[in-house]
Amino acid sequence: MNRDAKFAVLGGGSWATAIAKMLCENVDKIYWYMRNEAAIEHIRKEDHNPNYLSSVEFDNNQLQLTSDINEAVENADYLVFVIPSAFLKTELDALSASLQNKVIFSAIKGIVPETSLIVGEHFHKTYDIPFENIGVITGPCHAEEVALERLSYLTIACANEDHANFLAEHLSSEYIKCTTSEDVVGTEYAAMLKNIYAIAAGIAHGLGYGDNFQSVLMSNAIREMKRFIKKTYKMKRNINDSAYLGDLLVTGYSVFSRNRMFGNMIGKGYTVKSAQMEMNMVAEGYYATKSAYQINKEKAKKARTPIINAVYQILYEQKNPKKTFIKLSEKLN
Repeated sequence: MNRDAKFAVLGGGSWATAIAKMLCENVDKIYWYMRNEAAIEHIRKEDHNPNYLSSVEFDNNQLQLTSDINEAVENADYLVFVIPSAFLKTELDALSASLQNKVIFSAIKGIVPETSLIVGEHFHKTYDIPFENIGVITGPCHAEEVALERLSYLTIACANEDHANFLAEHLSSEYIKCTTSEDVVGTEYAAMLKNIYAIAAGIAHGLGYGDNFQSVLMSNAIREMKRFIKKTYKMKRNINDSAYLGDLLVTGYSVFSRNRMFGNMIGKGYTVKSAQMEMNMVAEGYYATKSAYQINKEKAKKARTPIINAVYQILYEQKNPKKTFIKLSEKLN
């Protein structure tokens, strides 16, 4: 392994900014791609991202900022993709630089809508990247708490243990603790599914359900997650580990959760379009809901997914949230 390997962060949102901050704790320079040239110029002049986590100050000597995705890909060995899944294919369509011999880690936590694949599978099937060079960065970890340097935990999953350990080493600090895992597919599906359950938690809050119901909803959600992942990719895993249960809980309960916020607005009576327009960030769970619903629908033996089904009905079939949650509540235990 090349101990002098170079890193690139691809994306300009809050989680990309947080990952750039973590890497800058340990390396002299990173490439950072974002398509917003105005944001790049602001960072160069003011040392912080104007749109996300603006309290984080960067040393510009550590940043090689670029609005050219090919420049970042060509010059780095480890590529951390943090582009929202709904826009990933469009961004990659502009790519002429080769992804071969690159180590790709996804911190996207979503499904690529055009292929209905989790990000790792998309890179493998579309770009012929071997699975040993594909990994996942997952939580439980909110970007806002990274900005505040509050103690947080990450799980780095990759079939190649050396790649996982190398990235974990370069993300770790006094306030970031990393563990590694071989369950690349399971942790990535969990990161996608927990956003759907966070929307459900938000809808429940918006409808006026209390903590008692929320605890039952989350208890059912982790069991539903286990059933879904087991049907999709069966291997030995402990669903109570932080990468699964921990990430679900922080996304379902935290005030920083954009998916919970989106669901809360839906529960309060916003339409999907009006909620999306009011939010400044992408709620990955909206796109994940449709993909998860379709993936499960196409299986010969479907997993029982009443929560995913309820969220799908509300978001995509315009079913009444109040009536839908009354029916859902009868299926929970």
